[in-house]
Amino acid sequence: MGSEPREDPRRELIDLPVLHKLKLYSTRTTFYLIGRDEKKTFWRILKIDRTDPKELNLFEDPTRYTPDEISQLKKWISRGNQEHGGLRAETTCYGIIGFVRFLGPYYMLVIRKRKKVGEICGHAIYGVAESQMIMVPYPSSETRVSSSAAERRYRKLFNMVDLSKNFYFSYTYRLMYSLQKNICNTERGKIHDNSMFVWNEYLTRGIRGILKNTVWTVALVYGFFEQIKCSVSNEEFILTVIARRSRRYAGTRYLRRGVNEQGSVANEVEIEQIVSREVPEGKKIPITSVVQVRGSIPLFWSQETSVFNPQPDIILNNTDENYAATKLHFENLRQRYGKRIIIMNLLKTGDKDHRESILKAAFGKAIWFINRQTKKDSRLKAIHYDLNKHFKSGVDGAFEQLCVLGKRALDLIDLFFCEAPLGIGAEGVINDSFLNNPIMNQDKEETIQENESLKADIHKLQSGVLRTNCVDCLDRTNVAQYSHGLVALNQQLRTLGITGPPIVDKDNPVAKKLMEVYENAGDAIAIQYAGSEAHTKMFSALRGEWNMMMKHRDIITAVRRHYNNAYQDGEKQNAINVFLGKSGPQLGRQAPWELGSDQRNTRRTSSNLDIETLRPKISRSLSDNLLLLGELNLEEPILENPEPSREGLNGVIWETTSESGFIEAEPTSPTFHSAIVDEDHLRRTGSRQMLQGSSSMSDFLGLDDVPGFSHSYNARFTPADEMFEICSSVSSDNMFTDLDESITSTTDTNILEFHSSSNQPGRFIEFPLVDGYSNEFTQWVLHEKSSLSRAPR
Repeated sequence: MGSEPREDPRRELIDLPVLHKLKLYSTRTTFYLIGRDEKKTFWRILKIDRTDPKELNLFEDPTRYTPDEISQLKKWISRGNQEHGGLRAETTCYGIIGFVRFLGPYYMLVIRKRKKVGEICGHAIYGVAESQMIMVPYPSSETRVSSSAAERRYRKLFNMVDLSKNFYFSYTYRLMYSLQKNICNTERGKIHDNSMFVWNEYLTRGIRGILKNTVWTVALVYGFFEQIKCSVSNEEFILTVIARRSRRYAGTRYLRRGVNEQGSVANEVEIEQIVSREVPEGKKIPITSVVQVRGSIPLFWSQETSVFNPQPDIILNNTDENYAATKLHFENLRQRYGKRIIIMNLLKTGDKDHRESILKAAFGKAIWFINRQTKKDSRLKAIHYDLNKHFKSGVDGAFEQLCVLGKRALDLIDLFFCEAPLGIGAEGVINDSFLNNPIMNQDKEETIQENESLKADIHKLQSGVLRTNCVDCLDRTNVAQYSHGLVALNQQLRTLGITGPPIVDKDNPVAKKLMEVYENAGDAIAIQYAGSEAHTKMFSALRGEWNMMMKHRDIITAVRRHYNNAYQDGEKQNAINVFLGKSGPQLGRQAPWELGSDQRNTRRTSSNLDIETLRPKISRSLSDNLLLLGELNLEEPILENPEPSREGLNGVIWETTSESGFIEAEPTSPTFHSAIVDEDHLRRTGSRQMLQGSSSMSDFLGLDDVPGFSHSYNARFTPADEMFEICSSVSSDNMFTDLDESITSTTDTNILEFHSSSNQPGRFIEFPLVDGYSNEFTQWVLHEKSSLSRAPR
């Protein structure tokens, strides 16, 4: 007897009204965009008027056509326009990026080629491989302005944003949101394309306003996406890392610093690490995710540089005495991720010219000021760790401490874990794409009803976020975020039930592969913000590959970055502003090349940037950009809708009453006395936190057992490009206090927990040192080692 056919919970999602492929046809007066679904079950038509060069006139035909009906319709249109050449095929595309107008006609941007880069719960994720800009009006005397010098310059600026690099989209998955928000958010009828991570929001505003849907457009996320298939100890899992850049205060390294008046920070990037298991068809997918963020220090500050000064002074603007913009920034984080906000500040404390020390002190004061006005359970948890200094003292020891801090943060905020059916959330995406438009609702067959088989079983929720920063949020931040990702991967594998011997080695294949992915992400973010790849010093040192050749490579990277910052960032910033609709010819605004640097960003006292002549001295912006007329979208709130959250794991919070605002993860003096420590809590949350196989504490410490990390197992990694080879070939990618200057040490310590009664800045409580580590901490470590050695294997 044959077995019963397996019930596929995705069967109701096969014939979704999603347009995957579009063909553009033209007559003298009209563009006809004919779109079809992936299964070729229905066709739709969008008509674009070409007679008015200054207005965008669109009409969506509500009819769902069959192949024969479409073929017949094209013949009728061609015959009706025979006098003017009939109906001509223009191009094939895979979605509308948007419409834009400068001084003359409207242009339509479409995706000419796409590349499948991965899947999330069965939803295909694509990268833009090629785009095309098409002038909408038929060429006439009224469109001659399109050939004017100013129009050409606008087009050139606009096209400087290379859509074929690091722009991603999905037809059925809201890529602008984390996995947790996608699965937990059950709101309907919400506009998602105005999210902070959708870079073509401005370009689609016109078509969305006319059609009242997003059926024809795609939402582009800018940043990074990489997915690999891993096999460890014969157990397979999929690792995905996504970086989403915010568009709200986007720009280049020196022209976007700090925070603006709306609470948005420069170089704000959300990093999501997703791990899932492969399961038989028809079963729910066990999947976990961890989100962390990076972003410029949320104060008003800037830097002025010349071509002769690669390390300019940091200039603070202290007019925001109540830290209103800083508070807005952290409130936004709470709304998006939950109330537990943990700050990892990596600024230098011993820099000779005190550039970063000044910024660190100001940031600490801001945190202290905000926490005074905040309920205890919602206060910011902050720690300062001078990564540059600690790496000089010992690479392995510094990285181990980063992992300890990452483990502590993960204990507080937890991770997201659920079991989700294939294709989950597609019904919400489709329903929302119509924005309550009756076109969809008039056909009852298109209304997708939810049932239990299409719902996820949610087991854990992330209820907060780790926010990491250095000055640029690039090189040091990359290493710190990798350490948090490694600790998170440990927990994610355990959560998914992937077991193995209790051996952790940062040199194992899985850890190395994760490092490679984070290096790739860091390079992409660095190129987008600073114009060069990230520096490789710290990652190379971790691999034991820091040699003269790598030093020369980093010198070249530094030179390239400085050249781009000095000579090209002005034009690049103009291009980003035009692309995002923050500058342009509408509403009487000046052309971006006519603006001095003081007009690109407010709170400037002088202007000496001339984009035409590129004078040697380049004045950089203060960071509280005043939005130009027409930039604000009145439909878009400052705060994102919060993700569902709950309390994280109970534990001690990094907190103090010190004015400096941080816990110092620094060496200390024996003259400081030990604080009262909850030893049971340390054993419960801090045990086995260091990596084996490295110097310093590695002889007796380890992170929680990461299954399959032993060198005795063969790990396999398959890039998503190979996994989706067929699709890819389609022609469519407490708070701290400042240390006294007299306190020095060559060894590193870490404060896991303390309660301070001091209100005086410049003082803090730490464990007294014994050979570089506190006596209490060392005794606890030895106790844990003894316990581990007796544990059954």
